[in-house]
Amino acid sequence: MFGHGDVGFFDRIAPLYDAFMPPARAADLRAGLAFAHRPVERVVDLGGGTGRASRRLREIGLDSVVFDYSAGMLRRAGEEGFPGVRADAATLPVRDGSVDAVVVTDALHHFPDPDAAIGEVARALAPGGVLVIREFDPTTRRGRALAALESVAGMDSQFFGAERLVGLLDDAGLRGHVVDPGFGYTVAGVKPTQSERGTANGDASGTASTEERGR
Repeated sequence: MFGHGDVGFFDRIAPLYDAFMPPARAADLRAGLAFAHRPVERVVDLGGGTGRASRRLREIGLDSVVFDYSAGMLRRAGEEGFPGVRADAATLPVRDGSVDAVVVTDALHHFPDPDAAIGEVARALAPGGVLVIREFDPTTRRGRALAALESVAGMDSQFFGAERLVGLLDDAGLRGHVVDPGFGYTVAGVKPTQSERGTANGDASGTASTEERGR
């Protein structure tokens, strides 16, 4: 009904969005970012809209770039002083390994292809970088009500429980963790460093050799 990523809806409500949405919480973002295995300097606020999460990131000393598909939301972010890039989450215009952290706050369920978006983030993250996702759990009572409400409103929302989302992170090559469970939950996915990948490969090789010796 509202087009790709519900963009029509967000273009329409952009001027009023911040008046009705509660602010993001710095504590949630900080808890997820703590999983990074590298200094966090280059941050993308993906699906960041008006800069709702970027405001909290600024409070904890981090500058971010807002990526969003809605031109209306990006205009509002620009008015708040946040640089913005209009982009589809599944085709990010950034180089491989060029980002230290990506935050997605209450937005993943609007992405048309969440698997592709997570894969793109995994590509863009530098080794040791982290993806922090704040979402709503559809297995809770409040989560079911929210999913029903957005469906009635004509949105194409796709909600994931925390454990299922961790599975998607793992499938994309990130090491997923549930940081904070509940109706509004946080998960973090860390991109392994070269040494961590080497250790994993070494463990796998050792297992294979043991099996071969047992034949």
